[in-house]
Amino acid sequence: MADKVPDLSPAEEAAARAKEKAEQEALPYKWTQTISDVDITLSVPGSLKGRDLVVEIKKHSIAAGIKGQEPIIKGDLPHAIHVDDSTWTLTAVPGGTKTVEIHLDKVNKMEWWPHAVTSAPKIDVTKIVPENSKLSDLDGETRGMVEKMMYDQRQKELGQPTSDEQKKLDIFKKFQEQHPEMDFSNAKLN
Repeated sequence: MADKVPDLSPAEEAAARAKEKAEQEALPYKWTQTISDVDITLSVPGSLKGRDLVVEIKKHSIAAGIKGQEPIIKGDLPHAIHVDDSTWTLTAVPGGTKTVEIHLDKVNKMEWWPHAVTSAPKIDVTKIVPENSKLSDLDGETRGMVEKMMYDQRQKELGQPTSDEQKKLDIFKKFQEQHPEMDFSNAKLN
């Protein structure tokens, strides 16, 4: 559970954001995240090959760096990852350097990480603005629920019945057809 942050003045908020940015920029690696994964990037000399690196990805910890040197990143992860779905690659970049790109697949795909490793400074996860997701990214049940909500919202905006209201109307209409002897002129649906 995230700590409750008291309301800050705009100046205090700006100072907190600046401090957080400076702390993150001072790290010997860069990291980004989505709700489902974390990506960590380390810069290394361009002459290195994969065999010159040590990258250990475990369910609750990570260590990565150049063989024979202190790791560039090492520590406990704030939350568990799927080791089998986590990877690393060595990529050449312009300027004669290379990057080690580490992809961590989060076990809990419903929480933001305050830091890549627990020993690093935290970010304020309440300030994260998630990227827009596509309906195709969702599993079948969730997608169906979201599509129904979107349909119902459009229907309300048009002054039309929602899917649930339409079901009730259809059932009522069928009942009326089965019972023509009854007078439904004063009937109200709730």
